[in-house]
Amino acid sequence: MKKFCIITNTTKDKDLTLTRGISDLLTSKGCRCTVWQAGRSLNGRYRYTDPEAIPGDTECILVLGGDGTLLQAARDLVRLDVPLLGVNMGNLGFLAEVARDNVSASLDRLIEGNYEIEERMMLSGTVYRGNDVIGEDIALNDVVISRDGHLRVVRFNNYVNEVYLNSYSADGIIISTPTGSTGYSLSAGGPVVSPSASMIIMTPVAPHTMNTRSVIFSPEDVITVEIGKGRRSDTENTIASFDGDTEVPMITGDRIVIRRAKDRTRILKLNHLSFVEVLRQKMENT
Repeated sequence: MKKFCIITNTTKDKDLTLTRGISDLLTSKGCRCTVWQAGRSLNGRYRYTDPEAIPGDTECILVLGGDGTLLQAARDLVRLDVPLLGVNMGNLGFLAEVARDNVSASLDRLIEGNYEIEERMMLSGTVYRGNDVIGEDIALNDVVISRDGHLRVVRFNNYVNEVYLNSYSADGIIISTPTGSTGYSLSAGGPVVSPSASMIIMTPVAPHTMNTRSVIFSPEDVITVEIGKGRRSDTENTIASFDGDTEVPMITGDRIVIRRAKDRTRILKLNHLSFVEVLRQKMENT
């Protein structure tokens, strides 16, 4: 690899010390490097990173920040089909593989071509009010439908391939990918799944029942979550959130249809450690 782009989270690298250091190092090794400082757009054309600012022949995008920054970059740049490598400047990172004190050696491996590329499935979600689409987006980690407003449980009616499955009275419901299984879904009691797998995981958040568990579906299944009526037939207010970023307000009767996205995220791997080894290391450090 010789053509790089750096996307940096300026809240983590405020004075751009690491960003400039990486750029200078790559340039000294005969590589081309462009830099983009991630930040929310004011014109709404993109979230944090403008894909049009990335040179078309870029071979690798280095994402400086943490798992959250990499999630944002993945969603903005998914159509470019360029592999991402995360440099972890936060705490616990499953996606951002490279530690900041190991950047130089990691860049050498990239330049030499000593890496692997993992393809991660993504989800697409479309929110309907009647027959009208009121919102849609994609997610690498998860789509979360949660209560909004009053502190009371919401009724979620769940369908798989248009066939009724069950209903949850809960604070929320998480639909996650294998990549997202180590995120919010894990905190809610969901299973840990190898990110190389292809499946969809449904996990309720604080369900008001004694026997509710996560359910795992085929990646080809289509999940529909409908907002049910309140206990007094009141209108319930909820929010559908995509990777903790884009939010679409929903009310009773609205539904969100979630399926595997056509796009996928390509993640660069350098350490050749198995997921089990990475998981063990993360568990030992928490």
